[in-house]
Amino acid sequence: MKTDIEIAQGANMQHIRDIAAAAGIDEKNLEQYGNYKAKVDLRQMEQFKPNGHLVLVTAITPTPAGEGKTTTSIGLADGLHNIGKRVMVALREPSLGPVFGIKGGAAGGGYAQVVPMEDINLHFTGDFHAIGAANNLLAAMLDNHIFQGNELDIDRNNITWKRCVDMNDRQLRYIKDGLGGGKNGLPRDDGFDITVASEIMAVLCLANDLADLKRRLANIIVAYNIKGEPVTARMLKAEGALTALLKDAIRPNLVQTLEGTPALVHGGPFANIAHGCNSVIATKMALKLADYTVTEAGFGADLGAEKFLDIKCRAAGLKPNAVVVVATVRALKMHGGADKDELKTENMEALQKGLPNLLRHVSNITQVYGLPCVVAINRFRKDSDEEIACIERECQKLGVNVCTSTVWEFGGKGGKALAQEVVRLCEQENSFRYCYDIHESIEQKIHAIATKVYGGEGVDFTEEARAQLEKIEALGFGDLPVCMAKTQYSFSDDAKKLGAPEGFRITVRQLKVNAGAGFVVALTGNILTMPGLPKRPAAESIDVDQNGVITGLF
Repeated sequence: MKTDIEIAQGANMQHIRDIAAAAGIDEKNLEQYGNYKAKVDLRQMEQFKPNGHLVLVTAITPTPAGEGKTTTSIGLADGLHNIGKRVMVALREPSLGPVFGIKGGAAGGGYAQVVPMEDINLHFTGDFHAIGAANNLLAAMLDNHIFQGNELDIDRNNITWKRCVDMNDRQLRYIKDGLGGGKNGLPRDDGFDITVASEIMAVLCLANDLADLKRRLANIIVAYNIKGEPVTARMLKAEGALTALLKDAIRPNLVQTLEGTPALVHGGPFANIAHGCNSVIATKMALKLADYTVTEAGFGADLGAEKFLDIKCRAAGLKPNAVVVVATVRALKMHGGADKDELKTENMEALQKGLPNLLRHVSNITQVYGLPCVVAINRFRKDSDEEIACIERECQKLGVNVCTSTVWEFGGKGGKALAQEVVRLCEQENSFRYCYDIHESIEQKIHAIATKVYGGEGVDFTEEARAQLEKIEALGFGDLPVCMAKTQYSFSDDAKKLGAPEGFRITVRQLKVNAGAGFVVALTGNILTMPGLPKRPAAESIDVDQNGVITGLF
C-alpha cells in the first residue's frame, strides 16, 4: 500500500477553476493561489439559495489506535458525490506543530484525502501566519502601551494575553521577557501559546463577516487594570490593524478531494481549549453552494460535537440534519482494556467492555441533542465479522444503524453505504436542542455538560475558580456559552479513565473570559496550550529532494 503522500502526489488534480465552476462559485469571487487552491470572496455568500443539509462527523473518545474522523468525513463527501448528490466538505486547517510532532496532518488518509496534501499540511494560503501576526501585534501594542506610560493603568501582574507561534515548542511555555533594561522593555513573566490556541483563531472561526470579525477582535480582553477592570483590544485601538492583517485570512480556502469533490478548508482552533471546528463562514458558504455539507468537529463527541452544537450552532444559527459517530473496532478494544499491540486479534471481551464509550456518545447525540445518528465503523482488514456484528447489535438497541466504511482503502466507493444512510437521516424531522439554556448561570451550564454529556455526578470548583466565576458574572459575562477545556482521552477530567466511567466529578481549576470569541473557558485538569515535541518527532522523517518533492509527510 502506498503512503498517504505517495497517493496524494499521484493524484490527477483538476484545475481549481474547474472545481469552483462545478461548485457554483463565480470566477469573479475566486482568487487563485496557483492551479490547485484558491480563496473564495465573501460576496459568494450573497445569494438567496436555501441552505442544504448539514452533516456533522464526530467520533468516540480518541485512543492511540486512531479513529479516522477526517478520513471518514472526506470519504463520506466522496460517497455522496458517488451517489449523485451535490456535496461539499468543510474541514479545519492543520497546525504545523502537530504535523512535525506526533499527531500528523489533517488532510485525511489513504484514498480519502484533500489535495494538494503537502500544501494544506504546511503553509497553505498563509492563514495561520496571519493569525499569528495579528496575535503578536496585539501583544506588542499591549507591552508598548505599558512601556510608554501605561495610561490605562494596566496591572502588569494581571496580563492575560500571550504571544504565539505555530510550532510545538515547550521551551516557550514559561519565559521572562523585556530583559536588558532601558529601552529594551519592562521585565515580566510571560509565555507562548501555539497559534491554534490563540483567541484570535477562535474569533476568526466564529465571525460571520468582516464587520463581525472586527467587533469580536475589539472585544478581546488582554489584561485587567489595577481596579480589576478588563482592558480590551478596543481600548488599545488595535482592532483596525488586526482586521487589516486578517482581511484575506477570513476568506475560505477552496481545494478538492482525490475524487474532485469541492472542499473548503478554513480555520482550526484547538478542540480541548477552544471550540475545535472550521470557520462559520466556510460552513455557511458550503450550505449555500451544496445540497449536502459534511463537516467535522475535533476529538470525541464530548468535546468537539458538544462545542459544535452548543457554541458554533448557537452563534451561527445552524441546525444539523444528521450526525455520524466514527469508531474503530481497535479503539473500542483499547477502551475495553486491550493492549495496543494485540488489537489485530479478535477480542470480544475487550470489545464488549469498550462498547459503552460508543454507546454513551451515540445516546448523547440522540437523547441530549435530539439529532438522528449513524455509527460509521472505520473498518480494518483484521476486524472480524463477529466484532462488527456485536457493535451493530448494541447500536440497534438504541435505534441507530451501523455502516462499515472502507474509504481509506476504496475512497468514495467505500463510503456509499454510509452516504445512503446519511441521506435517509437527513430527510427525517429532528428535534435539535442545546444541552443548556444560555440564560442559565455559568455554574449551571457547566453542571449540565458534566452530567448530561460526560455522565459525571457533578462539578467541584477550586477556590480560585469560584472567585473567578463570581467576577465573570459580575462583569456581565454570565450569558455566554461555556467552552470546557479538558482532556480529550476520557469523558472525565482524568485521561486514564477510559471507556464510559461513572461516579466521577469534574473539577474546574480556572475560568477565563474569551470575550472576543464569545465564550467562557472552564479549565479542568492540566491542559497545555503549548505542546511539546515527542522523543522522535515526525520532523525527523521528512525530507525534500533536489526536484522539490517532499517525502516522509505521512
